[in-house]
Amino acid sequence: MQATFTAVFKREGNWWIASVEELPGANTQGKTLDEARENLKEAITLVLEANRDIARADAGDGSVIREELSVTVP
Repeated sequence: MQATFTAVFKREGNWWIASVEELPGANTQGKTLDEARENLKEAITLVLEANRDIARADAGDGSVIREELSVTVP
């Protein structure tokens, strides 16, 4: 799955703090901007995987339809 998000980077002392506007919980830090960016990519992956696992567990064993859905966001 390929997706595009808005990353936000803020300098705090010796650290870069990183978050994603569209994905609460995807946040991290790094000593350099490049490190923060790479850490944020990993955080996004982990949050999406965790959200998928939670959603699948909540859906239970009943009749479930899963399909890809594309949206255009301004």
